[in-house]
Amino acid sequence: MTVEHRYRQPGVVLTDHRFSVPLDHDRPDGEHIELYAREVSAGGKDPEALPWLLYLEGGPGFGARRFTGRQAWLERALTEYRVLLLDQRGTGRSTPLNRQTLPLRGTPEQQARHLSRFRADSIVRDAEAIRPALTGGAPWTVLGQSFGGFCTTRYLSTAPEGLAAALVAGGLPSLDATADEVYEAAYPRIERKNLAHYARYPMDVERARRIAAHLAERPAELPGGHVLTVEAFQSLGILLGAGDGSHRLHYLLEDAFVPSAAGPVLSDAFLEAVRGHLSFAAHPLYALLHESIYAQDPAVPTAWAADRVRAGRAAAGFDAGKALAGDGPVLFTGETIHPWHFTVDPALAPLRETAELLAARTGWEPLYDPARLAANEVPAAAAVYHDDMYVDTAHSLCTARAVRGLRTWVTDEYEHDGIRASGTRVLDRLLALIRDEA
Repeated sequence: MTVEHRYRQPGVVLTDHRFSVPLDHDRPDGEHIELYAREVSAGGKDPEALPWLLYLEGGPGFGARRFTGRQAWLERALTEYRVLLLDQRGTGRSTPLNRQTLPLRGTPEQQARHLSRFRADSIVRDAEAIRPALTGGAPWTVLGQSFGGFCTTRYLSTAPEGLAAALVAGGLPSLDATADEVYEAAYPRIERKNLAHYARYPMDVERARRIAAHLAERPAELPGGHVLTVEAFQSLGILLGAGDGSHRLHYLLEDAFVPSAAGPVLSDAFLEAVRGHLSFAAHPLYALLHESIYAQDPAVPTAWAADRVRAGRAAAGFDAGKALAGDGPVLFTGETIHPWHFTVDPALAPLRETAELLAARTGWEPLYDPARLAANEVPAAAAVYHDDMYVDTAHSLCTARAVRGLRTWVTDEYEHDGIRASGTRVLDRLLALIRDEA
């Protein structure tokens, strides 16, 4: 472990840590990669006297959030913990993987093989590798948001001795659902979010249809070379899973067109805003590894599950061409990755063959151990958001029942981003649950 920098922000002391861990933990003498994590402790407190809380970000493919001071749930956490914000391997400053760095790994086949070591199993082993240097061997509390909750469930399955407590926010995975089953459950939820949006903003039905019809004739080039096709436009539905996402989508749609010498065109302001929502430049692993987080049967590839399931639901409005041929709404998608992502996004296009190989890959191993979870002794709690667009509530509650002693708070007060949107409330509730105070 190397302490790189120590500095201050309002109310906190920040310490940058770097660690060296094996790329393949089954070969500890082989190649190593570098991990980065930021420690946050409250100003005026002795951090050495406080237990550790490890935060695992959602994703896959996102580095830990860059907070300023005591934002959001940090305000609550810092009252009793020193917090470690880990950039999971391949993200942020932890040996990042993208179109620029992956070619250093060789052919697309070699890149795909390399990426297979960046799932939750390796992330948990990374956490266990760095824990002794930070805690002196003591267990720590882990807070997992979304995919971070998937990692936390893996932690409970394979290394519960490293945990003082396990807290999950919107991220209890199914222990056995295939990728196909995950998306069969997801599309009805996505459809409900669409219909709720259009009920709130009925004027958006025609606005979305007009934009989709325009793009069907003339796909638009976004700043930076991203091509906005109808399907890419529909993927703006990822906003509908956030607490304020419906409102943000509405404001995005309301002024899409401006007049020009050639007639109405999509405005530069609209296209720039869309690019910010759709580009994977900052998190390419989200696209590359997304379906692999559901891959647990060694014999079954994910094979673009979201795309195949969507094709079977075309009558529901997810096929924009069919929707435009009638008078129904064009439905947005959300948190689904498709082959066309790797043709329209310049951050992903060079990795298309690698993505195809990952989609065809077999040999994935199970991520969770139901028997060990059934014998769990780690205090555990999970916030489950009712009708969460990103993680199926029924799957989450089934898993909650399978983990011995895990307590849930099921709420429709927040959407999937509740840990970010609620300030301190979600974390406060989770801590109360593990302490029998709720």
